[in-house]
Amino acid sequence: MGLTSNFKTDLQKEQHLAILLDSLYKKHLNHYRFKRISDLKKQLKGIDLILTHRVTKKEFLVDEKAQLDYVNDDLPTFAFELSYQKKGALKKGWLFDASKKTDFYALITGIYSDEPNKFTSCKITFVNRGKLISFLKSRTITQKSLVGFLEGSLPRHGKIKVPELDSKTEGYLYRSSYNKAEKPINLILKLGFLIDNGLAKRFI
Repeated sequence: MGLTSNFKTDLQKEQHLAILLDSLYKKHLNHYRFKRISDLKKQLKGIDLILTHRVTKKEFLVDEKAQLDYVNDDLPTFAFELSYQKKGALKKGWLFDASKKTDFYALITGIYSDEPNKFTSCKITFVNRGKLISFLKSRTITQKSLVGFLEGSLPRHGKIKVPELDSKTEGYLYRSSYNKAEKPINLILKLGFLIDNGLAKRFI
């Protein structure tokens, strides 16, 4: 019952946030047309939005990721999903999932709501997925290496430092074993770190 209610609440939040996002895209995406995707199969492939360059007609597939658990807060980090559990089975998260068609992540942070059911402002950071995965690989950070590292790592819940990353300025792992039903394991990366290394660009 509780999980179903949370799902419905999250869906409502996403729908209200989409209204704000679309208004921002219309205002600031000068060189692109955008099309919001409602087809579930495409969404499951990591496509929430298609951006089309007005001149070259080149398309970019965008997966929107929003910090809706932290409304009226502005975190300097973002969680990239490595794995989660569904009905007792371990599933691969979206970051290293080869079936995803995503070209860019649109990370939505600093989401503020001044009244119920209405979001008034947010920040959007575009992350080049291919560049991010290549960069992590250059640091010997892959799905396989992280899973292997986690098998022998403590604690079983909370923050876990990764040897290849500076935990204060770059990132770390976070295992949510007790507070979330899906028990996700996330790679937490600093937004400033992504921007400084040319992997991301602040849109708004």
